[in-house]
Amino acid sequence: MNSFDEFGLAEPISRALADEKYLTPTPIQAQTIPLVLSGRDVVGIAQTGTGKTAAFALPILHHLTTKRLRPERKSCRVLVLSPTRELSGQIGDSFRTYGKHTRPLAVALAIGGVPINRQIRSVAHGVEVLVATPGRLLDLVQQRALRLDQVEILVLDEADRMLDMGFIHDIRKVVAMLPKQRQTLFFSATMPQEIAQLAGQMLNDPAKVSVAPQATTAEKVDQRVILTDRASKPSLLAEVLKTETIDRVLVFTRTKHGADKVVRALEKAGLKSEAIHGNKSQNQRERVLADFRSGRIRTLIATDIAARGIDVDGISHVVNYDLPNIPESYVHRIGRTARAGAAGVAISFCDHEEAPFLRDIERLIRMSIPSTDKRTGGPRPQQRAAGDGDRNQRQDQRPGRPYRGNKQGRGGQSHRGHGAGHSAGHGAGHGGGHGNGHHNGANGGGRTAIASTTPHQQRPAEQKPGELGGVTFLQRKQEPRRNNAQRAPR
Repeated sequence: MNSFDEFGLAEPISRALADEKYLTPTPIQAQTIPLVLSGRDVVGIAQTGTGKTAAFALPILHHLTTKRLRPERKSCRVLVLSPTRELSGQIGDSFRTYGKHTRPLAVALAIGGVPINRQIRSVAHGVEVLVATPGRLLDLVQQRALRLDQVEILVLDEADRMLDMGFIHDIRKVVAMLPKQRQTLFFSATMPQEIAQLAGQMLNDPAKVSVAPQATTAEKVDQRVILTDRASKPSLLAEVLKTETIDRVLVFTRTKHGADKVVRALEKAGLKSEAIHGNKSQNQRERVLADFRSGRIRTLIATDIAARGIDVDGISHVVNYDLPNIPESYVHRIGRTARAGAAGVAISFCDHEEAPFLRDIERLIRMSIPSTDKRTGGPRPQQRAAGDGDRNQRQDQRPGRPYRGNKQGRGGQSHRGHGAGHSAGHGAGHGGGHGNGHHNGANGGGRTAIASTTPHQQRPAEQKPGELGGVTFLQRKQEPRRNNAQRAPR
């Protein structure tokens, strides 16, 4: 499809698209809109910023326009679920924009962080489109302010993020209340296995649309990694903000507390910034986003959850202050820049504890990200390569990931074994290997392991107890244990 006119959308919708200067559909729109118009269930996978909202909003509005029905009281014809307040608000705005010439068209919003009474009133007489976060939607249902037995079309937007945020049980509750005869649309930037399984349970013979290889990153994003120490991150961020040519920058932290801490550190460095996260009230979040869009502030600190709803043009830089422990989140993060064909820069800080996360990201995106070393001390990750084996591992926080030890240790360092499973070489740059941890840990919790490397050509063909690959662990002889009667050593 080379033009929106080829879809045969209703005249009020075509007029609204002309008003917005929409001429050529994006790939996700070109492939998805005809399928939705035909009534098929759809699983759509595309990078963020490629026009997924219009891909489902336009055919839904066509359905509502050509099949005019008055919604029943306390009900909706179309239900759109999204993970965050900001994203829900933007989806609602898109429906209003594309449907501005469609009268009447009632679009309501059901999100947390604002009084529920206003939302109860907004759905009291029934609405065509309800955009909601799962938690507030269930609140309305439990208060008998809303029923879901009249839903004709269900949309799950950013389905992978809803799974990450723990909404899976709420989604199942919602789906159980819906009519079985309905059209269901899944849209997401990534499609992990859990979401694929959920889609298989909820959708009926869905058509799959994928406009880019899964987990690829935008081609026009210049990606860089700066290896650093954790304590040096605040000063490094201030340096980056002062030296880079930045229009707007979005800085990601792993936690809400971390976002506030970064704001305070930048304030000490004389740099103005604001934070947006789940602990902020809805009014605060809306004010901060408005300031960021207008340019009154150019640095916004955000968590992954809050950032899903940030659709702001002109973000020139994304900084991963903390690397995500879920590699798919990296794809989402850097997709906030280089939107609508523009170029962008993604800079990631990586301390030695985040090295496993970096390797997972590189493995996912199938490339090695260029790095600059600005570390001053402490354990350092070895040279990386995309798809390399595990090095410098600490326990991965991703569910289902086994503990992975290193294949190389470092001489001259020691660590007291603890328990019956941790590596005796764990203190040596997280080395020593998991298997040797079992060996030493099982022989007593207070022993010291000394690691010394063996040249490759001198490695024995068969490993002996106390050896792992090219590393030999020498155990100190255990002192005889005596009781008060001076018994002989055991």
